[in-house]
Amino acid sequence: MNPLEQLYQQACEVELQAFKPGNVSIYSAAHDMTVDDFRLSAKISATPLCNPDYSLGEKIFYAVKATREAVGCNTNLGIILLCAPLIQAVSDCTAGVTLRHALHQVLLNTTLADADWAFKAIALAAPAGLGDVAEQDVKAPASVTLRQAMNLASAKDRIALQYLTDYKDIFDFAVLRYNRTLLKWGNHHWAAVAVYADLLSHYADSHIERKYGDQYTEMVASRMIQLSHELSNTENPDLIMPLLYSIDQELKSKRINPGTTADMTVTTVLTVFLQDFISNKFL
Repeated sequence: MNPLEQLYQQACEVELQAFKPGNVSIYSAAHDMTVDDFRLSAKISATPLCNPDYSLGEKIFYAVKATREAVGCNTNLGIILLCAPLIQAVSDCTAGVTLRHALHQVLLNTTLADADWAFKAIALAAPAGLGDVAEQDVKAPASVTLRQAMNLASAKDRIALQYLTDYKDIFDFAVLRYNRTLLKWGNHHWAAVAVYADLLSHYADSHIERKYGDQYTEMVASRMIQLSHELSNTENPDLIMPLLYSIDQELKSKRINPGTTADMTVTTVLTVFLQDFISNKFL
């Protein structure tokens, strides 16, 4: 297996092993999706996503297409949109070039064709809350680059925003939290829980807001601030399990799914893995 495929699948598995309240994990299925759906999605999307002969847009489209054909629903559109540029960037990394700098170049140089492929992928995945928009609707051919298209969506979508900020939320916030927690507990799954909770403590989830507006924003943030506080102050995260089950049940009873934050959690784990991969490559 291509090492990038392996790292991508490992990042997806870490996220599934993390108890993320409101979202699908090994602890709790939800939203008509199971852990097996996500595992199959990760496996089936890995090959097109890591195909070195594909452009960025082709990576996105063929990964989404493979997923749709395998599981018949949208399990990983956000994951693919966020992970594809990172995987593309790895091939541009040479000695002395960081993943972040290579990613900046990938995002800066997106094309109209990339946007066209991505539009087709988004329309095929049909994410919840996708409606008609006046400018650059994904159901029509693109007339701008992928980065420009993401700019138009960035005010309402945190995944799109990453394309404008060179993944600032990931590099300057989530990766730092992940590494700090990993150093504390030596456990990737709990580090992913900490990232998920911290992101939701600070940023409203785009998937929730597309469905419900700001109806649940304060409630979700309040629960996640409590969870972040408990995680920061315990030496044994297993003691937090009752709180995780409680918040999970509360969110799922209202059909609240912080899906965008889960996608960003996968992206954080993959970023950490890819940084280590690049460091080892040029030792």
